[in-house]
Amino acid sequence: MTVRFLLDTNAASYVINRKSPAMDRRLARVPMPELAVSAVTEGELRYAAARIGSFRLQATLDQFLAAVTVLPWDSKTAQAYGRLRAALEREGRLLGSLDMMIAAHALSLGLTLISADRAFSRIKQLRTEDWTRA
Repeated sequence: MTVRFLLDTNAASYVINRKSPAMDRRLARVPMPELAVSAVTEGELRYAAARIGSFRLQATLDQFLAAVTVLPWDSKTAQAYGRLRAALEREGRLLGSLDMMIAAHALSLGLTLISADRAFSRIKQLRTEDWTRA
């Protein structure tokens, strides 16, 4: 099986903290090998856990990251990021830097980005789904 879906940081947080019954139902229907997070998302999650300082959260995060594929940031992704950022700047529709990096990662690999963040809708060529809605 191949990766089909990239969870952004807020979607991964929903999974880790079990904050959305709709997300839990959707995850039950998707094989784990089809899910991934960007190394950028891993960094954001690890920062949040370190900032909070909870050993329980850290252990839960480690379990989550062991269960999904963590995709490395590579040159192909960096090229997609450069093109995406330049296009969004020209259109006056920038996102936060880390969100642009995650979106570029999904675009570079042809993955559907799973996110409840509507800001990603600014990127016309990006396929997105919100699994927190029933």
